[in-house]
Amino acid sequence: MKRSGLIWTIAIVAILLTACGPAAVGEVTIAVENAYLPFNYIDPDTGEPTGWDYEVWDEICERINCTPVYTEASWEGLIQAVSDGQFDAAADGITITEDRAEIVDFSIGYINLDQRLLVRIDEDRIASMDDIVADESLKLGTQTGTTNYETASTFLPVDRILAFEQFPFAVQALIAGDIDAVIIDEVAGQGYLGENVDDLKLVGPSLSSDQLGFIFPKGSDLVEPVNEALKEMMEDGFLAELNTKYFGAAFTITYDDL
Repeated sequence: MKRSGLIWTIAIVAILLTACGPAAVGEVTIAVENAYLPFNYIDPDTGEPTGWDYEVWDEICERINCTPVYTEASWEGLIQAVSDGQFDAAADGITITEDRAEIVDFSIGYINLDQRLLVRIDEDRIASMDDIVADESLKLGTQTGTTNYETASTFLPVDRILAFEQFPFAVQALIAGDIDAVIIDEVAGQGYLGENVDDLKLVGPSLSSDQLGFIFPKGSDLVEPVNEALKEMMEDGFLAELNTKYFGAAFTITYDDL
């Protein structure tokens, strides 16, 4: 009789705990580059990692009851590392593509970004990608392994595209005159203007509109709860408020500050 009462007590406690909130997911390892404004970067004032990705994942874990563990990783190899299960997820402005979806699972898209051309301020030969295509002397820079590189390769042969390990290297090559333009996500391009506003400008129409998502190993149990959290954040205004903070005029940090 006493044992039966104990069983009922345990059952009631379990029900109450379930009713109080979602079961703990545990620690979630999240790969970030810490070099992609405004999504993830090292704060120049505090020396601490921060950015849109950090605030979104902190909020996701609040909602699905997990603990985010952020790990810095280079862009090259990041998607494969997630596919191999080295990380539970990655957040780095990752464009949703069919090819990538063959080796990782994506969350729902959380933002759209346009690809644009970044050129020197005194550049008068380039008003659009058509001008680069027409002039075989012009060189285009971008970051290796990105959809920006894929877009560039649809317009130009590979011998006219210079791929750099990180976008800052491509932008420095542009300023130095080693290349003539950089194809880049518009938000990231705005981050390079800052103190370089007298040196650089964005030109031409959008070359491609990309939808970004978080990535997970194939079959991850995290995809569904993360998607639900993202939907809630869209509906209750959390993402809209965060987008204003990081993509609006109030965000003044540039790559020159890092």
